[in-house]
Amino acid sequence: MKLLEGKTAIVTGAARGIGKAIAIRFAQEGCNVAFTDLVINEAAQETEKELEALGVKAKGYASDASNFEDTQKVVAEIVKDFGQVDVLINNAGITKDTLLMRMTEEQWDAVINVNLKSVFNFTKAVQPTMLRQRSGSIVNMSSVVGVSGNAGQANYSASKAGMIGFTKSIAKELGSRGIRSNAIAPGFIITEMTGKLPEDVKKDWEAKIPLKRGGTPEDVANICVFLGSDLSAYVSGQTIHVCGGMNM
Repeated sequence: MKLLEGKTAIVTGAARGIGKAIAIRFAQEGCNVAFTDLVINEAAQETEKELEALGVKAKGYASDASNFEDTQKVVAEIVKDFGQVDVLINNAGITKDTLLMRMTEEQWDAVINVNLKSVFNFTKAVQPTMLRQRSGSIVNMSSVVGVSGNAGQANYSASKAGMIGFTKSIAKELGSRGIRSNAIAPGFIITEMTGKLPEDVKKDWEAKIPLKRGGTPEDVANICVFLGSDLSAYVSGQTIHVCGGMNM
């Protein structure tokens, strides 16, 4: 039997990159997938077709994860379409990197709203369904910089650190109802975004990683499968680093 057979997951920010890899791995494990992105464009429609080709129910939804009312509406629509929500992957995120002395209020607010407020929005929206089910797994995509910090990323690091505190608090609040909450802290993952970095910067990153390579979106997706499945039935309130040993 597949690890996620009969379950339904919401994956935010899943039109490409890590989010898309998570959605595909979930579908490969028999999970029905509702995924969101800011717009459902041609690429997102292709993702929907890829998921359906794996034999599961899949649908993409346009949603501004940073908007509370928008999130309430889209989750209600997902519950109506799928009937249940067993796993929530809070993956939506952006970066607006610059040193604090140059950072504008808009750059700070944008990153906090998309990265951190979205986690509040979606978790609060799925909570009633999971409470009725008396089961659920919430996985929040943090980052190693949420633990260690990083120059030029005060806004991003703050959002990812806040996510870890939120994860632990929700694990304590909802654990008695069979709902688990965990965070993942990816390190240097090779995606479209990191692919734009200069070669010397990428080589410098890799030199600092004990495994001497960047991670793949699939490396992160595999941990999501573990946390979304019953294999992790006694794991809650934890932050799992997927970083090749960069942070220890």
